Amino acid sequence: MESATDAHGELAGALGPSVSTEEVCRVVGSRVREFRRSLNMTMSAFAAGAEISLGMLSKIEHGQSAPSLSTLVRLAATAQVPVTALFRGLDEEHDLVIVRAGEGHEIHHQGGGPGRLYQDLGTLRGPNRVIEPMITTITEPGGVFPLYQHPGVEFIHMLEGSLDYGYGGRAYRLDAGDTMQIHGEVAHGPVELVELPIRFISIKVYPATEPRTVAGG
Repeated sequence: MESATDAHGELAGALGPSVSTEEVCRVVGSRVREFRRSLNMTMSAFAAGAEISLGMLSKIEHGQSAPSLSTLVRLAATAQVPVTALFRGLDEEHDLVIVRAGEGHEIHHQGGGPGRLYQDLGTLRGPNRVIEPMITTITEPGGVFPLYQHPGVEFIHMLEGSLDYGYGGRAYRLDAGDTMQIHGEVAHGPVELVELPIRFISIKVYPATEPRTVAGG
């Protein structure tokens, strides 16, 4: 039979060194009790379904025992939830992106060319982008910019210079310090460079249900 020490070690090892076993036991116990009650199951019936003793279930629900991984699997199956649901409420490691001054990641962009620099200011990992921040620097005149369309909305903040920015059938003068917020589905983009150098930040905010596959500017 597995000892309490072995169970504690197996559980702590599976979750990593930053999570204390005591916290895990407390959260798992609370979740097991919550799911059991939501199913209107007695402790005896739930223990039988999970193939553990009534005393062991009582200790688990009160955070006094660390279940082994195999026991966790049976507990989750009896509760009709994924194993990960038993850990809901634990402090988790969250994505964090910091881009230091001057360290934006240069990207290949549809509007790229001489004197044009597009830098990604950092995006959280995941299958879809929710927010896409970018800084655009234009240092040379000439050239034609494409018009862009994408889901969601876009916020633009002019840092330096001046340009005429097209949106729909009109163009709007943007100077340093100006901001603009637009619907991404409407064709938009720079149409005339007025005062160089030009730098502006654009932040695209996509709807949660849309795939982030369309590049825009």
